[in-house]
Amino acid sequence: MADSLFSQIYNKFIWAGIALAAILLTGMTGYRLIAGNEHSLLDCLYMTFITITTIGFGEIIDLSDNPLGRVFTMCLALSGVGVITYILSNFTAFIIEGDLNEAFLRRKMEKMINKLSNHYIVCGIDGVGRYIVNELFETKRPQVIVDTNKQHIEKFLEGFQEKFFIVGDATDNDTLLEAGIMKAEGLFAVTNDDNHNLVISLTAKQLNPQVRVVSCCTELKNIDKMKKAGADAVVSPAFIGGLRMASEMIRPMVVSFLDIMLRDKKKNLRIEEIPVSDAHSGNPLSLLNLQKYPNTLLLAVRTDDDWIFNPSRNYVLTPGNILVFMTTPEDREEIQKAVT
Repeated sequence: MADSLFSQIYNKFIWAGIALAAILLTGMTGYRLIAGNEHSLLDCLYMTFITITTIGFGEIIDLSDNPLGRVFTMCLALSGVGVITYILSNFTAFIIEGDLNEAFLRRKMEKMINKLSNHYIVCGIDGVGRYIVNELFETKRPQVIVDTNKQHIEKFLEGFQEKFFIVGDATDNDTLLEAGIMKAEGLFAVTNDDNHNLVISLTAKQLNPQVRVVSCCTELKNIDKMKKAGADAVVSPAFIGGLRMASEMIRPMVVSFLDIMLRDKKKNLRIEEIPVSDAHSGNPLSLLNLQKYPNTLLLAVRTDDDWIFNPSRNYVLTPGNILVFMTTPEDREEIQKAVT
């Protein structure tokens, strides 16, 4: 939120400030009635101020022969001291406990999020979302996390250098707008509730029809609903988990190869896709000079209606081709610059 700092100050002090102003006005009016015209309004306000702040100066308005005035002063002191104590304690907590510093950091993060483009929004961190965030981080892709639980976010992001997150409900338009949905490349709806994921998918597509939405679905019967709500792809963790377990049984070496590829922090190999720009259409693959990328292997080319696996160097690129590589994040960025 753009006005988060102001909102925090407002919520903590507005009613206390109103109460303090009311006490000052009541005290000034009361002493004016007690003293009559013998003392000015400034004297009455001063008498009120030294009473509620317990400064302890002598009485400006003589109450030695006015029991009602002294009772009024005692009531005024009790209420005033209570309000001032509340204000001072909240102000101290606001500074010492880091609320003010946190508010400034929040504001700084909001400005940085506003500058992002072609980033990814991960809605939900308590579950598969943490693995999505880790993969985006490992492959050097900008991201913004959205979750309702601040503790979950901060605990998970302790080891990350860049922390872009928003504490809020991803089903709310304002939250997604704050996360930069209008400039985002994609959004992951991965809360633990299918209904929330459905609404997030619908909200994201309504705000930005061009954004790609991938949703998590616990119940297979909800897949069609999520696709109709706007999700471009729906993934069932139970379904994927079942395929993985079957693969572990019947093709363990393949699974082992993929695991090693994903866990190798030195090379950090991934299967990536890169679309070919119109400027390179009509050129053979040999002009890309892929040999200069030692950690890159071209696996296939996706055409409009078919796949070409292990294409030759003489294959001529056409509009709409997508190159599928096994490569590192560093090589991916270089190849992307070369073909787009």
